[in-house]
Amino acid sequence: MKRRRFANTDLHVSPLGLGTVKLGRDQGVKYPDAFRIPDDREARQLLHLARDLGINLLDTAPAYGHSEERLGRLLRGQRQDWVIATKVGEEFVDGQSRFDFSAEHTHRSVRRSLQRLHTDWLDIVLVHSSGEDEHILQHEGVLTALAELKQQGLIRAYGVSTKTVSGGLLAAQLTDAVMVTYHPGHEEERPVLDYCAEHQVAGLVKKAFASGHFAAEAPSAEASLEFVCAHPGVTSVVIGTINPDHLRSNVAAVRAATRSRPAPA
Repeated sequence: MKRRRFANTDLHVSPLGLGTVKLGRDQGVKYPDAFRIPDDREARQLLHLARDLGINLLDTAPAYGHSEERLGRLLRGQRQDWVIATKVGEEFVDGQSRFDFSAEHTHRSVRRSLQRLHTDWLDIVLVHSSGEDEHILQHEGVLTALAELKQQGLIRAYGVSTKTVSGGLLAAQLTDAVMVTYHPGHEEERPVLDYCAEHQVAGLVKKAFASGHFAAEAPSAEASLEFVCAHPGVTSVVIGTINPDHLRSNVAAVRAATRSRPAPA
């Protein structure tokens, strides 16, 4: 997989990223089927496979249970091999999500993620929106704090994982990246990706398989990835899986989908 430049940074990411919520959290998730969090041996093998297949983008978050801490242990000695994206704003405590988008919490959260991940810098930090995208961006201190942290060299790029079209468009104007939901059954956020394509903002896609909730008549995983990757505003699509066979098939589908599409400059 040919890597793509991440917005106007010197980062280059694989067109398929690996989501890691299933490495750290199995409560309060919305997947249709139960799963078992893999042990360290299984998780290490999955990460090695991802790297061997050409994936270099890992997506984690404080709200993903123990995902950050586990990645910190499992990736020792491999920091230069990975582009790590984590998040701020959402915490998952005692089975409940809690949100804090203040500047103070943002600084604390980033420094905690640095410690958990055993790294001196974070490549990408996304605001983990509660759904009130515009209020968060216009009235909370999170973006100011992220800009300060970027200036200090603790993070290299920042953006927002949004839930609304209006919020996504505003985030694309104010940050380096936007993560949106996009698949054949959910095209509402296409205008955000259109804006990303026109303005060199990194477009990340989440829930390309609708978190496993596609109806029986829905397109296959391969067809969904082909649809997503066809949009010129998509820098990378993040898929969370702990199944090695699914990981291999997703990589094959993305390779086929991106083969004829030129990578962004």
